[in-house]
Amino acid sequence: MTDATPLEAILKQMILAGGPLRLDHYMGLCLSHPAHGYYMQGDPFGARGDFVTAPEISQMFGELIGVWSVHVWQSMGAPRHLRLIELGPGRGTLMADLTRTARRLTGLGSDEISVHLIEMSPALRQAQAARLAGQNVAWHDGIDTVPDGPAILIANEFFDALPVRQWQFSNGAWAERCIGLDGADRLAIGLRPGSTPPAESLPPDPPFEGAIIEYSEIQARIATEIGERVSSQNGAALIIDYGHLGGYGDTVQALSKHRFVSPLARPGLVDITAHVNFSALGTVLKQSGAAVAGPITQGDYLGAMGLTERALRLKSSADAKQQKEIDSAVQRLAGETHATGMGRLFKVLAARHPALPVPHPFQ
Repeated sequence: MTDATPLEAILKQMILAGGPLRLDHYMGLCLSHPAHGYYMQGDPFGARGDFVTAPEISQMFGELIGVWSVHVWQSMGAPRHLRLIELGPGRGTLMADLTRTARRLTGLGSDEISVHLIEMSPALRQAQAARLAGQNVAWHDGIDTVPDGPAILIANEFFDALPVRQWQFSNGAWAERCIGLDGADRLAIGLRPGSTPPAESLPPDPPFEGAIIEYSEIQARIATEIGERVSSQNGAALIIDYGHLGGYGDTVQALSKHRFVSPLARPGLVDITAHVNFSALGTVLKQSGAAVAGPITQGDYLGAMGLTERALRLKSSADAKQQKEIDSAVQRLAGETHATGMGRLFKVLAARHPALPVPHPFQ
């Protein structure tokens, strides 16, 4: 039996002192504990990390989002100052590719494009600063401190990392799933009666024995902030993540070194995420005043934005090995098989000021 991680020891002390932890509280501590949280300890991205995100697969991903951002900027009246906001910007790879494309297509200089990164991790802030050196970059703990004005907001694989609560239908009633200790003093999932999921999270189909429903209060809060921002200040947002359109099911998962592991294993040292409920997300954005388009699949979005054409252009000046890598990247970004492609599982949703036209390719 391996020794407990530093965070696991803290969690057990908390449970012994105050009882089982709600799942979202457990996830929040595992991901963002100031000293031992997963995202606070280093760089989890890339081949040497625990997972690879779309911007790390190919420059084409960020470039096409750059093209989309320029189209939206033009529909906003092409303001002389292009303000870009990214939630959870990883190493800064997406924003580097996006801004390079935006400068080329708009003619705006670095001083006319300001980048605002919502990032809590000190290690990732350093990586972002290195990747975006020479650009007009500011870091924020939340959207509320980004200066007012028209802005385009990007959230790629951000919402999946926000903690969720879970309820399970058992013996004719809902009970909340919590993290406690079993008889061997190990972390274990148990049920806490007396709590019911929010009405807006429930699917139209009646629950069945063992049905699980998920709801994220922090996702709803941040979606509200996004909706209010874009609807009040002539802005737009693009949200990309793996997810679904609602229903019952347990989607909480953990990754370590590109392999699935138990969410209860090695707290603080593995990435814990949940699939995003895009129906719920869209509802909150609309309630906050934004006009919503989508979701569509990532494969459809990238295809309509010119992924094939961009790949052919890159391959025209590449050697045989590079051409094979480009083809592989296209398959990973837009393919539809779960084993090799993100094209169907990942969804893309856009929110905007109601006066702005529906952006391509959501018409």
